Amino acid sequence: MKVDLHCHSTASDGVLAPAVVVARAHERGVQMLALTDHDTLEGLAEARRAATELGLQLINGIELSCTWGGATIHVLGYAFAADAPALQQAIGELHQGRWLRAEEIARRLAAKGMPGALEGARAVQQALGDSGNAPARPHFAEFLVRAGHVRDHAEAFRKWLGSGKLGDVKQHWPTLEQTVGTLREARAWISLAHPWQYDFTRSKRRRLVADFIAAGGHALEVVNGLQPAEQVGGLAILAREFGMLASVGSDFHAPGDWSELGMYRPLPEDLPPLWERFSDVHRPTSTAP
Repeated sequence: MKVDLHCHSTASDGVLAPAVVVARAHERGVQMLALTDHDTLEGLAEARRAATELGLQLINGIELSCTWGGATIHVLGYAFAADAPALQQAIGELHQGRWLRAEEIARRLAAKGMPGALEGARAVQQALGDSGNAPARPHFAEFLVRAGHVRDHAEAFRKWLGSGKLGDVKQHWPTLEQTVGTLREARAWISLAHPWQYDFTRSKRRRLVADFIAAGGHALEVVNGLQPAEQVGGLAILAREFGMLASVGSDFHAPGDWSELGMYRPLPEDLPPLWERFSDVHRPTSTAP
């Protein structure tokens, strides 16, 4: 079965509407898909309608932001109860925080002679699809390009929006333990997203995995798009060492970008796939890993 457990739509920072993401995945032979937009479930209803029409299995998914060791970490939740009170509360708080962050980014850009950034980024976002979520940094980057402040997205991030730059506004995310706890209350299967993308030493990455398991996490995203094969190998070693399930995904955001739907490096055959647990028989409880 061809699966993709990590992709994004216009409900967060992707460029295709949820239904279009599902249709594109189906065209590319994906049989099981998880739409994992950042800190929102807004796109799931539309995606599910499209998946039902096409006969594609759609899994409830989300990518939640949290903090660990002073860094922002992303955690993927799957096959959860979408109406779980703890999850709904956490999403509401993240929604409000993202709007406050977008407003602060706009204020900082205006102070540097680039006014109208929030309205401009919001217009970019709404042209892609009607979303009630705050515009993200890619939307601000496109505004900066259109307004003539930078030549392209790369320059926008290099000068204004990238890590440590003026537009890199830190949000008060919940902790890793709180986020995993929220997903466990919703009876989710929980995977640590793209562990190699964090700028950690090998020993710090291992500590992150250990703490993730201690908090109640189940799986490691061993394969994220077309990441180098040696990274897949390194994460596979961690998954074996800690006895974890393994997840895979394209981390699709846009056509011609990082990766395509259903496109990622092979998962080592000896690792137990997370998606084989997505059934009522194997659903986790809120107290057992």
